[in-house]
Amino acid sequence: MSDSLTRRRFVVAGRVQGVGFRWFAQRWGERLGLRGWVSNREDGTVESEAEGRPQALAEFEARLRTGPSGARVDAVEATELEAAGGPPSFDIL
Repeated sequence: MSDSLTRRRFVVAGRVQGVGFRWFAQRWGERLGLRGWVSNREDGTVESEAEGRPQALAEFEARLRTGPSGARVDAVEATELEAAGGPPSFDIL
């Protein structure tokens, strides 16, 4: 069913820390009605888990592949996860 919820983990590599990437991802997550989070990782990547309709997740991934101005996205790794539910918010951790 195309309206069922899907959850994905994204790991974004490149110049993605110190350029407002987490705020960019949070804004898009909220605009697209997703629930989840985004966080910097110690290895210099940004990680995010997002849950929502497949179409919204596809748009979110496309936005992550572009990033905010000042970012350089070299790769986005996406992993399917089991939908978990949770509060309807998108947070920066």
